[in-house]
Formats: sequence, C-alpha cells, structure tokens
Amino acid sequence: MRHQLSGRKLNRPTGHRLLMLRTMVTDFIRHEKMNTTDSKAKEVRKMAEKVITLGKKGSLHHRRQVAALLTDQSIVKKVCDELPPRFEERNGGYTRLTKLGTRKGDASEMALLELMD
Repeated sequence: MRHQLSGRKLNRPTGHRLLMLRTMVTDFIRHEKMNTTDSKAKEVRKMAEKVITLGKKGSLHHRRQVAALLTDQSIVKKVCDELPPRFEERNGGYTRLTKLGTRKGDASEMALLELMD
C-alpha cells in the first residue's frame, strides 16, 4: 500500500530521476516556460514552487539550499535576486500548468508549465 508516499517514480532509477528533475527545474526557471509530459510537469512544478519560496526568504542559508538543488549557479542569482520582487505579494502559486492534449508519437498527456506574471 502507498499510504502517505508522495512523488512519482517516472519509471526511472532514483539517481537518474532526481538529477533529471533538478535539471528540468533549472531549465524551467531559466526559460520561464516548459513543454513536457503532464506527470513530469507536476513534479517540476512542486520542486520549482519550493525553490522560489526559498529564494524569497533571502537569507544566506536559503540561498545555499537553492544552490544545492539547482545545477547552474547563474540561475541561483535569478531565483534569489530577480524573482522575489515579482512574487512578493504571492504566497505560493508561482506557476501555471496548462494541459495541451496528447503527443502524436506515443499519446502521452502533454502540458505547458510557465511562471506566472
């Protein structure tokens, strides 16, 4: 039974899955939008919301936590310096997930994930 287990396995080993999600979150914050499968988008959204919240707190400890999760240090500067003024009046809900239908090749549900304005 799966009582109180969160997250999706995405049919990958743990190390591969975690590194893939870290890279996807980094790229999502860099480009501020991403077109991917629905289940991956939901996992990326969960991690990105937490990273942006840590960046809004702004202390050195929180900046180091963000740096430990992201794979590009220039994006850490963006999360900690550029994004907090955009989201200062928001308490979460920094992303929008729009379903796009199925992919032609394998009929996977696709979604567009983007940062809110």
